[in-house]
Amino acid sequence: MKLTWLGHACFSLEGSKTILIDPFVPSGEIGVDPDIVAITHAHSDHVGEALNLKKKTVANNEIAKYLAEKGIDAEDMNSGGTIEVEGVRFTMTHAIHSSWLEAEGPGYYGGLAAGFVISLDGVVVYHAGDTALFSDMKLVGELYHPDVALLPIGGRFTMGPEEAMMAAQFVGAPLVIPMHYGTWPKIEQDPVAFKKAVERTTDIRVLVLKPGESTHIE
Repeated sequence: MKLTWLGHACFSLEGSKTILIDPFVPSGEIGVDPDIVAITHAHSDHVGEALNLKKKTVANNEIAKYLAEKGIDAEDMNSGGTIEVEGVRFTMTHAIHSSWLEAEGPGYYGGLAAGFVISLDGVVVYHAGDTALFSDMKLVGELYHPDVALLPIGGRFTMGPEEAMMAAQFVGAPLVIPMHYGTWPKIEQDPVAFKKAVERTTDIRVLVLKPGESTHIE
């Protein structure tokens, strides 16, 4: 699998299918033609270009129904559920975060925020979504054994580096890639310091990508 960090919380997973998670980058130019889009929660910096992409989209019940009303082929699910879409397995996990459809104005409920465990071509990726640290992340590791964990480190709106260090240990994936930092001044962090701290105290490897950079996961 080829995994690319496009910026913020947006990743593409490329193998037998191309999956795009949280299709938002500040420039608005994703540059990926996905088979399937997955959305963790309703905030505009995660729904992003979903309406313009017009691709099959996996999301929680509320977001999926909203997208379906806009003409998008949407697969609805909810926390704890697992579905298979075109041979790709999606499990929706818990996340601790708010969620509302900002494009529709204040109070437009977007359902519960979530993360995803995505299984593609034998590789398991955990995208935590926007979340605080919570101890049930241990269950993600025990149940799904992800090969890589994509964890927010920005602080303020999600967990910061200290909490993400513990999240990495809870999940137990051998590879961690930090996300959701540096997009704006309010979530500025030093990912290299995070990498050094995790690798100094655990056997986990941290890969710091620049927007647009890729890695291959076997």
